[in-house]
Amino acid sequence: MLDGKKVLYSGMQATGTLTLGNYLGALKNWVELTDEYECIYGVMDLHSLTVRQVPAEFRKNARALYALYVAAGLDPEKNCIYYQSHVSGHAELGWILDCFTYMGELNRMTQFKDKAAKHADNINAGLYTYPVLMAADILLYQADVVPVGVDQKQHLEITRDIAERFNNIYGDVFTIPEAYIGKKGAKIMSLQEPGKKMSKSDTNANATILLLDDTDTIIRKFKRAVTDSESEVRYAEEKPGISNLMDIYSAVTGKTYEEIEKEFAGKGYGDFKLAVGETVADHLKPLQERYEQLMKDKAYIESMIKQNDEKAAYYANKTLRKVQKKVGLTERIR
Repeated sequence: MLDGKKVLYSGMQATGTLTLGNYLGALKNWVELTDEYECIYGVMDLHSLTVRQVPAEFRKNARALYALYVAAGLDPEKNCIYYQSHVSGHAELGWILDCFTYMGELNRMTQFKDKAAKHADNINAGLYTYPVLMAADILLYQADVVPVGVDQKQHLEITRDIAERFNNIYGDVFTIPEAYIGKKGAKIMSLQEPGKKMSKSDTNANATILLLDDTDTIIRKFKRAVTDSESEVRYAEEKPGISNLMDIYSAVTGKTYEEIEKEFAGKGYGDFKLAVGETVADHLKPLQERYEQLMKDKAYIESMIKQNDEKAAYYANKTLRKVQKKVGLTERIR
């Protein structure tokens, strides 16, 4: 705990621009947690290195992600928003935890298998030990709770296993993190393949709504969204395309599926797609305007980065020093 509050930890990778799925599924809900938890959010740039990055573009994306966090409503004065690579404790604790993680555990990680299949020409050790660095991210800040999606449950499980193993040897060093169970974020699927999640790495530009897409682009993408041969706006398992659009419309407007079905009764898919597109564009406009202001205010962003990096490093070093002492590393002369 920090200042009497439980610690909540999360972050996003610093690659590409965030999508509507990232926003409605996580970021929008993070904003509501500020008063309840001591929230720590990372710009996870070290994790991004498992895939080759174009340096200048990578730095730009990382800065954009920081600004999007703030533009979405995360106050950097109340939340600790920092760069993962600016706190050396992540890499240091990651190596120590590597020595307490078994090959069999890493071999079972399904995300490694999935990513290795996508990047067959770059199956690197970082991709393999990614879950251990993620464990270090969480344990470094003694996180009590971690928001996780279905695809991240395995990572939290291995984090708990590593922490418990370490604690069994050295005593109560790490807080054992729990999955955050709160307001469920909307699960937003691809507009072109509604059977898979919306992804910023999708090669089909029409599949994904980016948070910085302009109004015309957003409406055009929704108009091209895959639906079905019917014309009734109805939420049903056999109608994944329309159900996905209804999920999005519901998340943005707060309307129930029943209310949406009633609103569009007797209207075709064209009317519905246009309404979803216009509503999403209007919803994102204030975020986009705030983002543009922040990107122009270099002094403010850099002061917040410095302030929060220092805060994160303070928390991290407290844990790291304790771990180093427990495993028998020679104490540093400061």
